[in-house]
Amino acid sequence: MPHISIISASVRTGRLSHRVALYFKKYITENNLGTVEILDLNEYQFPLFNERLDHQQNPLPQVLDFADKIKKSDGIIIVTPEYNGGYPASIKNAVDLLYKEWHRKPIAISTVSDGSFGGTQVITSLQFSLWKIRAWTVPAMFPMPKVKELLDDDGNPADKAALDKRAKVFTGELLWCIEAKRRMEAQV
Repeated sequence: MPHISIISASVRTGRLSHRVALYFKKYITENNLGTVEILDLNEYQFPLFNERLDHQQNPLPQVLDFADKIKKSDGIIIVTPEYNGGYPASIKNAVDLLYKEWHRKPIAISTVSDGSFGGTQVITSLQFSLWKIRAWTVPAMFPMPKVKELLDDDGNPADKAALDKRAKVFTGELLWCIEAKRRMEAQV
């Protein structure tokens, strides 16, 4: 059974995107798709890094913990809000912190906004950063528009059947990539 980490990218007070991270954790657990944990960047409260982890002299314990969890994950879901047409500095900081841990790691991206576009403007810029560090971005996207209307504070959907239908396609693509990677590595 694969292990999936969900990165909740927002560190803002009153953040709404964390609702989506909570939803995915419940969805994966309820459907027995794998083991799952949320890596909440708001809880990590990373400083602004001036160097990648593999070049740091004395890395912080929470940095080593985060790197270890990414390395041990079979796949990642990044849940990120869109702020002014871009993704938050917190996720860029976390992505740039690591390098080898991202190599060929299947990563699915869910973008979130309270507006009608669901954060779709951020997908290409985040995807490009992930490509540059050789992560494997899953082709399926999961934009969440009007998140306040679709999910409550605990990640419970207003229309579970409709959201679960979309999540099945999205997580299915991630799981396919995880399995493909596992098979390729078994052949090497």
